Amino acid sequence: MTSPELVIFDSDGVLVDSEIIALTVLVRTASEEGIAISLEDAIRSFRGVKMADCVREIEHRLGRSVRDTFIADIRRATALAFDAELKPVEGIHAALAEIAVPVCVASNGPMSKLTHALGLTKLLERFEGRIFSAYEVGSWKPDPGLFLHAAQTLGAHPSRCVVVEDSLSGIRAAKAAGMRVLGFTGGDSGVERELAAVCDEVFHRMSELPVLLRME
Repeated sequence: MTSPELVIFDSDGVLVDSEIIALTVLVRTASEEGIAISLEDAIRSFRGVKMADCVREIEHRLGRSVRDTFIADIRRATALAFDAELKPVEGIHAALAEIAVPVCVASNGPMSKLTHALGLTKLLERFEGRIFSAYEVGSWKPDPGLFLHAAQTLGAHPSRCVVVEDSLSGIRAAKAAGMRVLGFTGGDSGVERELAAVCDEVFHRMSELPVLLRME
């Protein structure tokens, strides 16, 4: 493969350091609903998973439906937590400044969450007009539809796209789309083996990304 035509970034855990914040809110809201879920369990079970599937699993464990406002409550509390705590992934601004090819975002999250998070971390201007939400496309990872839609919209052939992901659902979606996948561990050595088994390459710091994209 030569240099890519398009680099597709996931958002949570790849561009913005949001996953622990969001999963902590999920754990707390689930506790209010009457079910105890550890943060470690939430990371293992819900990381990179669309909200409807998270709720379905929580209801399965509860043995009943959650309250009608459950998802809205999570969204509201997550937005407030982002306002207070959200930061960009370390090194992402410098890495993006070195990447010469077009970039975009493709996420399972709703557009309002994406623009809020990217705006808080001063990343929105880098991706504005090239942000793709599964809610708007109607296709959630691990289905490849979101990535294929992003590539088609921006005129890139799937085989000439590189996806930067940190979750198994996103990696599987990219693979199904016929795209090269770089797995970002975020410095968490515990996920390295898991990602390495399914990714084309694994990296640990965003400072490594521009070099990985400079292919012969």
